[in-house]
Amino acid sequence: MTSRPARVGDQIRVEMADLLAREVHDPGIGFLTVTQVTVSSDLQHARVYYTTMGDDRARRESQRALERAAPFLRRQLGRRLRLRRVPELQFCFDESIERQDRIERILQDLNTERAGRLEASDGDLPGDDERDGST
Repeated sequence: MTSRPARVGDQIRVEMADLLAREVHDPGIGFLTVTQVTVSSDLQHARVYYTTMGDDRARRESQRALERAAPFLRRQLGRRLRLRRVPELQFCFDESIERQDRIERILQDLNTERAGRLEASDGDLPGDDERDGST
């Protein structure tokens, strides 16, 4: 069984993604993905986690655009969801995907380095000078 805040968060995530794709026409938002929504236990506050393509400047612009669109989004959520009170929206950039990419790059570098060491050590097999016939 899931808790009500988790169910409401999932519902908000689905509706928010649809609203951002179809209803919000702010060019500052750009290519944005809603990754998760966490809702407080009293259903009064919702933290909307998102990712966006681009550098820090694009991330800041998306944050500002989301904050500008927050009243509109909240009104639309109120119309779409059956809640007594629509939670206040707070937008947070989701850094977990960036961290995951960084870890993946580090693991790939380690594997490449390990493969390079194995190739280098294959040529240095012990006893090679005894077999070359020079003794």
